[in-house]
Amino acid sequence: MFKHLNKDIPASIVVFFVAIPLCLGIALASGAPLFSGLIAGIIGGIIVGSISGSQIGVSGPAAGLAVIVLAAINTLGYEAFLVAVVLGGVIQIIFGLLKAGIIGYYFPSSVIKGMLTGIGIIIILKEIPYFFGYDKNPEGDFSFLQIDGENTFSEIFNTISGIISGNFHKSATIIALIAMGILILWNNVLSKKGKFFQLVQGPLVAVVVGIIYYVVTKDSSMILESEHLVAVPVPDSFDAFLGQFNFPDFSVIGNPKVWITGFTIALVASLETLLCVEATDKLDPEKRVTPTNRELLAQGTGNMLSGFIGGLPITQVIVRSSANIQSGGKTKMSAIIHGFFLLISVILIPRLLNMIPLSVLAAILFIVGYKLAKPSLFKTMWNLGWKQFVPFIVTILGIVFIDLLWGIALGLAVGIAVILLKSYQNSHFLHIEESHEGKKDVVKMTLAEEVTFFNKGAILKELDSLPEDSYLELDVRKTRYLDNDIIEILEDFSTKAKNRNINIKLISERGIVENPDSYIAFFKLEKPKSA
Repeated sequence: MFKHLNKDIPASIVVFFVAIPLCLGIALASGAPLFSGLIAGIIGGIIVGSISGSQIGVSGPAAGLAVIVLAAINTLGYEAFLVAVVLGGVIQIIFGLLKAGIIGYYFPSSVIKGMLTGIGIIIILKEIPYFFGYDKNPEGDFSFLQIDGENTFSEIFNTISGIISGNFHKSATIIALIAMGILILWNNVLSKKGKFFQLVQGPLVAVVVGIIYYVVTKDSSMILESEHLVAVPVPDSFDAFLGQFNFPDFSVIGNPKVWITGFTIALVASLETLLCVEATDKLDPEKRVTPTNRELLAQGTGNMLSGFIGGLPITQVIVRSSANIQSGGKTKMSAIIHGFFLLISVILIPRLLNMIPLSVLAAILFIVGYKLAKPSLFKTMWNLGWKQFVPFIVTILGIVFIDLLWGIALGLAVGIAVILLKSYQNSHFLHIEESHEGKKDVVKMTLAEEVTFFNKGAILKELDSLPEDSYLELDVRKTRYLDNDIIEILEDFSTKAKNRNINIKLISERGIVENPDSYIAFFKLEKPKSA
């Protein structure tokens, strides 16, 4: 864990700067106290990071749960909602013990790549208003429809209109452009010049320059108002700091709505975590594999603790995880250290954090988004064929125009539809030998290795299209699984075949049978040997 601190510490600083506005923004979008988002970020870094088997994943509050959390707080009240968070953690631990982590492996690669690309695109789109100092709402509105009544594209349209009319924050835009220049210079030129530029990351330099810019211009006409800066809660005393913590009211433990909310949190958080694990493992340059059941145990433990002290639900989060990977993080120490940075900063330097311009963080996230959604990936997926490209693009559109979970669900649905279509098409192979010298047409049908009820339509269509007075050779030697539905189709067809003067030769591992009397009896005898 301590072998790569020269890589992990700089990466943890980048993740720290990415995490602060996201923790605050997700708390705001969830209708929760801002401090609850920071609690979730701290626990996600220190506790979940320590227990997790993921070397590069970073956990914290997730935008995908914001709608669920908002509805639960409005319905139950905050203290009762915290009970649901604790219960969700317990249920996640049970999921881990039951080895439910394997679910994540059943999502197609095209959907996972679409998820990463879609998140990259939505990051870029959502950060455009902040880059120009136009959107005054803290970050975290990662759904298409935002809590302020706007949507992704209406915000961009408002920003463009503001730029054209000159009604945008020039100071925020200037420092954002300076930060973007620093990041590009650092990434493409300086990082190759020596170890100093590899140890000190460009995002840290950009943030420091942003703070200096704020200090220098705060008494001038170019001042950055508080609405364009990070907004960490600043307690007046230690007692005020402790007063930011909330605790669950376990007197509502018998309320069915609390249990339903807890199970919903556990299910959605587990799914989002498993998908993120799959995605980050694909991004990992060393291609390490995260133990998914252990990840559920880690997330469950984190959610229990977060709920106990007033925090939001936690999942592994792709934005922070990808920022960690792109910044050179090598082990879980980068996630753990970022959690300690969050803890120390909210205690000791909240006022300094509140000098960081949001537009600088937008520039950092621009780079993160671009690396997730490189244009070359679209060409690669297109070249792989429509079976890969269609689920990929549907996932992206769902994420951009609805939200993360809907995008994944739509991509998965299309992926399943593609599988069913190919299963329908690949149930059998036909070869027709034309009749000659007065002999019957010979139709050779070879069934696939596995033939299920999905293939009923295709096989029934082929059998019904056989001409009268023909000869069918049905080869099942390669078939290892034959669904009972298919056997029943063959049984029914045997009667039709006699009426249409069609002879059938059944070729199996046991030999050749001409016009079998009963396919059901035959395959029941055949199954123990051929299975």
